[in-house]
Amino acid sequence: MSIDPTQDALWPEGVLCRHLDSVNSTMAEAARIAPTLEAPTWIIADEQTSARGRRGRDWASPTGNFAATLVYKPNCTAQQAGLRSFMAAIALFEALAMSIDRTKLSLKWPNDVLLNGGKVAGILLESAGSGPYVDWLAVGVGVNLTEVPQSVRDAAFPPVSLAGEGGRPTDPQTFLVRLAADYATQEAKLWEFDFGLIRDDWLRRAARLGEVITARTAREEITGTFETIDEDGNLVLITPEGPRAIPAADVYF
Repeated sequence: MSIDPTQDALWPEGVLCRHLDSVNSTMAEAARIAPTLEAPTWIIADEQTSARGRRGRDWASPTGNFAATLVYKPNCTAQQAGLRSFMAAIALFEALAMSIDRTKLSLKWPNDVLLNGGKVAGILLESAGSGPYVDWLAVGVGVNLTEVPQSVRDAAFPPVSLAGEGGRPTDPQTFLVRLAADYATQEAKLWEFDFGLIRDDWLRRAARLGEVITARTAREEITGTFETIDEDGNLVLITPEGPRAIPAADVYF
């Protein structure tokens, strides 16, 4: 019998939870319920049959791992909605840090969490809207709590699990409570202090800041020193030709 996470004292006020035994993907479910959304809602599933990651890539989610999506109406532009990936990354980092030494964790631009150099979690954002503001935003989160997906091969950052790297055991419902609380905190900080504070917090947790990395876009590979992310969330590399601001890429190091 599953526990209702909204009954936990840490659960953010005014946020709902929808627990599903099985779904094709929590992101797809978010899109389905978004038009009739009454309040911010976390969707958590014990099983996803067609989960996906960035750029349509498959995301494997064995039973016991964490798969959830927050869908809500953030009253912001598409550009501002995109910055929520950095908020989600910080919240995810802090939720994981409750179960393992935080010095083993780092954030890889644009939206992965690394544990001892391997990928333990990923984030996917989707939104919809035809006017200046998005109608809704879905923030999908997948975490390898207990198992490493066996279907992933030849990844640049091989998947690892929290349990496999020595983390304290946690179940998906308990983890959701931590994540929901941390995300609500980050959302409040964004409204109060704008993106500058979120940016600084993300950079303090960033992997390979100040080191040489490679960003691979659809058209080219750019190698340079990871200097920062700018106010729009772009990756900024210092190259022999000068600074380059990169809006979208896969990062390697």
